[in-house]
Amino acid sequence: MLHGMRRRWVATALLLAVATLGSDTPLMAAAETIETSARPISQFRIGSAERRFGNLEFVGGFSYRSSDRRLAGVSAFRMRDGGERFLAVTDAGLWFAGAIRRDGEGRPVGLGDTRLAPMLDANGRTYGRKSDADAEGLALAGGRAIVSFEGRHRIESFALPAGDALPDSERPRPVPMPLTRQELRSNGGIETIAVAPAASPLKGATVVVAERSIDENGNLYGAILERGAKGLFAVRRQLPWAVTDGAFLPDGDLVLLERRYEGFGRIGMRLRRIAGGDIRPGATVDGPVMLEADLGDEIDNMEGLDIWRNGAGQTVLSLVSDDNGSLFQRNLYLEFRLVSPD
Repeated sequence: MLHGMRRRWVATALLLAVATLGSDTPLMAAAETIETSARPISQFRIGSAERRFGNLEFVGGFSYRSSDRRLAGVSAFRMRDGGERFLAVTDAGLWFAGAIRRDGEGRPVGLGDTRLAPMLDANGRTYGRKSDADAEGLALAGGRAIVSFEGRHRIESFALPAGDALPDSERPRPVPMPLTRQELRSNGGIETIAVAPAASPLKGATVVVAERSIDENGNLYGAILERGAKGLFAVRRQLPWAVTDGAFLPDGDLVLLERRYEGFGRIGMRLRRIAGGDIRPGATVDGPVMLEADLGDEIDNMEGLDIWRNGAGQTVLSLVSDDNGSLFQRNLYLEFRLVSPD
């Protein structure tokens, strides 16, 4: 009888343990190192040695993968330490960080020191539902990481630890939302968070742009966070493009990364430049296309953009793709250098 009671007690304990798995149980106790492999990309236009595309010059890039299935869905990233390291978020609620490996010519060829860590909610727990964990936008400012989420639309701010440690034990602070949840589509919310340079018309303000959520005039919602409800503006929508990220150039202009998807094999990417002085409450902004690409180029589901300066003082645009955890898509990292017009 004692053995029967013990078996029943063990079974009950196991059932209770299973029942408590979820938001109370962390995916990982802390950051974990993962292994990645990469294949360098030397040409952006497939089958062509062309490197100059308007005011952009292709530097190099690579596709990467990991046997760790958690590395998927990279949706936004920011470069750190002058392009040596990066911090990214995934749409499964994970931080992803590492170093960019380069060859002797400074071209990016792969990743090193790659790590994953869970994002924690205000109670210090991992997000239990996909709708809570769908991180889409990322900006770094003032020692904090500002993250936008889809599904349960919100913006949260995490303290960044010293050095290159991940915020795996940090609980977020809520950031006031400039738009109501009724104004944001469930799968088309705020995917762009970008911080303007201090010496620019926006004077260091944080700007957000929606992916596919539109106002009464059919244009994309945008907002300047520091100016509350009065900070709303609009970005001219140009179908079939959707905005997936954005970053500011050193002169204060905003570059938007846009994606086109019109069925299998009809995927595109482009970069649109918005004059920083045009971004103000009540305005509807638009600008010229800097680069447009399709599957004749080395692109995939392009989701992330950052702009930074290298050690030579050159302005560099870095782009990443989201493989959606699919065997038919790739994780890409691409670099372009901004050059003066001829």
